[in-house]
Amino acid sequence: MIVMKFGGTSVGDAQQIQKVSSLVRDRLECRPLVVLSAHAGVTDALIQAAHEAPAGGDNLKALRVRHETLCADLGLDPGRVYGSLFDELSDLLRGIALIKEVTPRTLDYCLSFGERLSTRTVASYFESVGILSHAVPSYRLGFVTDNAFGQASPLPGIGEEIARRVSELKGVGVTTGFIARNRKGEFTTLGRGGSDFTAALFGEYLDAKEIQIWTDVDGVMTADPKIVSGARPIAELSFEEASELAYYGAKVLHPSTIIPAVRKNIPVRVLNTREPDHLGTVIVAEGHPGPRVAKSIVHKRGLHLLNIVSTRMLLAHGFLARIFEVFDRHQVVIDMVATSEVSVSVTTDSDEFLSAAIEDLSAFAEVEWEKEKTVVCVVGHGLRSTVGMASQIFRTMEEEKINIEMISQGATRINVGFLVDDDRAVQAVRALHSTFFEDE
Repeated sequence: MIVMKFGGTSVGDAQQIQKVSSLVRDRLECRPLVVLSAHAGVTDALIQAAHEAPAGGDNLKALRVRHETLCADLGLDPGRVYGSLFDELSDLLRGIALIKEVTPRTLDYCLSFGERLSTRTVASYFESVGILSHAVPSYRLGFVTDNAFGQASPLPGIGEEIARRVSELKGVGVTTGFIARNRKGEFTTLGRGGSDFTAALFGEYLDAKEIQIWTDVDGVMTADPKIVSGARPIAELSFEEASELAYYGAKVLHPSTIIPAVRKNIPVRVLNTREPDHLGTVIVAEGHPGPRVAKSIVHKRGLHLLNIVSTRMLLAHGFLARIFEVFDRHQVVIDMVATSEVSVSVTTDSDEFLSAAIEDLSAFAEVEWEKEKTVVCVVGHGLRSTVGMASQIFRTMEEEKINIEMISQGATRINVGFLVDDDRAVQAVRALHSTFFEDE
C-alpha cells in the first residue's frame, strides 16, 4: 500500500483533478490511500467567512459557486456530490453571527468543510471515470485527536483501528487531511502542514511502502525558487536533512511530517502533479553523500532576537535554567540559541507572549530585543565535518558586506545557521546559492 497526498493546488481546478485521477489509476496495483487538502484558496475563504460572520458578512455564496462550477467542469451534479454540506455550513455561520464570536472550536468546525468538500469532489470524479472510490473522512477511519483546537495531536493507540478500517475499504479510499475529531466528536485541525502530517501518520499506521506528497514543485529545492532562479530539485535527502530544511523555512514539508515516517522508516517522495514524470525528491532514513556537501540554502524571516546579559550571574549556577523557565511559563518557542558565560542570545518567530517574558527576564538580566531578523541556514550531510565549509559561508557574507549577528551550528552536524537583517536575507541566500551550486 502507498499513501498519496495531494495539496490544494493539485486539486485546484478540473484539469488538475483529472491529472490526479490519472496518477491514481496508474498506481491502483499499489492500493493507494488518497489524502486531500481543500481545493486551492478554500481554507483561506473559510477563515474569512468565519471571522466576518459576526459582523454580518456572507461569503457562502462565492464558496458554493466555486464548488458548483468545479463540479460542472467535471461533469458532476453538485447536489449529489455535496448533499447537505452547504446547508450545514450556512447554519454554522448563522450561529457565529448570532453569538458574534469565533472561538477556536467553531473555527475548526468551519475549516473542516474545506476537506470534506474536496474529498467528495475528487471521489465522485474518480467514480465517474471508472475508478471504484469512496470519500471517507479521516475521523470515520478512526483518526481521533486531543482537544487542542487549531493545533491538535493524534491520540496514542489509534493506529490499529485505522489499519483495520482502511483494510475494509473497497476500491480507493479518499480521505481528509488536516482535520479530525476529538473524543467528543468535535472537529479539530492539525495546524500548519496538517494534510502532510495526516498522510505521514496514515503511512505509519498502515505500514505503507511509500508516502507520496504531490505538490506544485519538482521536489525539495536547493533554495526557494521564488527568489533564486537557478534553484534546482534535490534527488535525495536523509530524514535528518529534510527535518532541518523544513524547520528552517523550506515550504514543501512541515517538520512534523517527517516524524511518523522516521518511526517506521518509510520513504517520503515529494512529487509535482504538473510534471508527474519528474523523479522529485525522495527522503530516506540514511542519505548518501552527493556531489556537493551542501544540499540546500533555506531561510526563515520575521524572527525576533533577544540578547540576555547578566554580569551578576557570572559563574552562577542556574542562569540558563532561570531563562528557559521564563520562556516555558510564557509559552515562548525558541528557534536558535547561542551562549557565553554571562549572556544568552535566542530567536523566536512570534512576539505574542514576548513582552511579558521580557518583563520577567528583566528582573535578573538586561534584555535587548531586536526585530525583523532572518535565519539563513546551509544544510547538508557532513557539513560541519568538512574542512573549509564554514569559511566559504562567512567569506561569501563578507564579500556581500552582510553583517552576521548570531551563529548556531546545532547538534546534528548537518547545518550551519546564522542571523541577518530581514532586508539582507534575499541577498544572502542568492549569494550562498551561487557559491555552493552555481560557481564551478
